[in-house]
Amino acid sequence: MADVEMTVKGVNGEIDLLEDRIKIRRKGGLAFLSQGLKGDKDILISQISSIQFKNAGALTNGYIQFAFLGGFESKGALFAAVTDENTVMFKRGNQQRSFETLKEQIEAAQKRLSASGSAQPVSSNLDELQKLADLKAQGIVTEEEFEKKKRQLLDL
Repeated sequence: MADVEMTVKGVNGEIDLLEDRIKIRRKGGLAFLSQGLKGDKDILISQISSIQFKNAGALTNGYIQFAFLGGFESKGALFAAVTDENTVMFKRGNQQRSFETLKEQIEAAQKRLSASGSAQPVSSNLDELQKLADLKAQGIVTEEEFEKKKRQLLDL
């Protein structure tokens, strides 16, 4: 199991930063009220397409929200972010500073993965998967070969 490089605790959950992914964990009363009994959620750093960061105000919490291909993040600012499973809210001060550091670390990891060639662009993987599906439809590739390559391309 990968080592946790950093953990930040917010109002409605925690985020662990690992070498290749983040793990959103829900803890506490507000997490239960806003998220219910959802379990932990892992998101590969290489799959994160954007990070929305809203600073906390005097009367409102801030939040960090992750978007990725195939994800369904909310688009309704703070009020919708409260129930979005890809969002964790935080308070001003030390919590916000921790989340700012987390965002910087994730962006650095994205650059590191991109530079090392570990992260293939999602669109090229999907293009390759489509070509493979066409070969399977033509009978050139077997179902077993298709499934094996699909798992590899989608990093499953």
